[in-house]
Amino acid sequence: MTTGLSETIKVLVVDDHTMVRRGIATFMKIIDDMELIGEASNGEDAIRLCGELMPDVILLDIVLPDQDGVSVTRAIRKRYPTIQIIGLSSFQDEMLILNMMEAGAVGYLLKDVSADELSQAIRGAKTGHVTLSPVAASVMIHAANHLPGLGHDLTDAEKGVMSLLVEGLNNTQIAKKLVVSTSTIKTHVSNILSKLGASSRTEAVAIAIRTGLTP
Repeated sequence: MTTGLSETIKVLVVDDHTMVRRGIATFMKIIDDMELIGEASNGEDAIRLCGELMPDVILLDIVLPDQDGVSVTRAIRKRYPTIQIIGLSSFQDEMLILNMMEAGAVGYLLKDVSADELSQAIRGAKTGHVTLSPVAASVMIHAANHLPGLGHDLTDAEKGVMSLLVEGLNNTQIAKKLVVSTSTIKTHVSNILSKLGASSRTEAVAIAIRTGLTP
């Protein structure tokens, strides 16, 4: 069913393999609400065509001859924030998936995706809806469940000072206990407050207790 020209989704495909581009072009011809407005075989042309054609959605190969898909995604999203990007890849690499999503892609699909899944992903991308392959979804869930918690970047020395702060010791007492200068302790305390986003020693102690930073 035709939805009308005003609702047609303009698509740009970027892939260095001619057969992939031809396959997508053929697929687009039978989809009423989508139009393939351009093709590119490298990152430089993709960025240039964005300015000329202003597509709604880009189907972007992750591996290109001149740039990687992450760099291209980041460049396009910075210059043309309304353009949505779906990464297409043969690779299931965890870091690649995370980097693409961090760069601003709204989807990540493997190249064996079905025509129906691809069309739904393009429609979703037009409105900013995230679409991930099952593998990519698993990677994102795993990453979300293993994000470093508050205070993960405290050094061992800072953790030691934090434990003594929780015990109620002041800087002079901590310095004496750790056999270091008071100025060193002041530096550690300042770093602790900064890393925890705390405005005072009391707040830092409360955060440490609440988040289990100290035994």
